[in-house]
Parts: sequence; structure tokens; C-alpha cells
Amino acid sequence: MPKMKTKSAAKKRFRVRPGGTVKRGQAFKRHILTKKTTKAKRHLRGATSVAKADMGNIASVMPYAGI
Repeated sequence: MPKMKTKSAAKKRFRVRPGGTVKRGQAFKRHILTKKTTKAKRHLRGATSVAKADMGNIASVMPYAGI
């Protein structure tokens, strides 16, 4: 059997933390920032975790991540 491939888009966007949670970048902070308030932009800083409901999808696109 051939090896399963990790989706390139997923490996660029997600990192698995030692505890098993998956780290992702925050959405809505790349462009069109002039109309967003300073408070909204401040809350978009940093990374956040992937929701439990989406973990199955992440595990299927990253088969060797150990999720």
C-alpha cells in the first residue's frame, strides 16, 4: 500500500500542540483592516485552537499528525 499524503494546505495552516490540540491562525485579520475597530483587531491577535467539531476533518487531512 502506498503511504497516505498530508494535504499541503493543512500542513501550512495547522500545528499540533503537545497536548493534542491543534493551533490555527486567526481569521479576518489580513486585509480590510481600516474599517475594523482597534479593539476588534486587538482581539484577533495571536493564535487560537481548532474547535472539537472540526477535529475530525483536521485528522483526515493530516494522517500522521497523531491527532
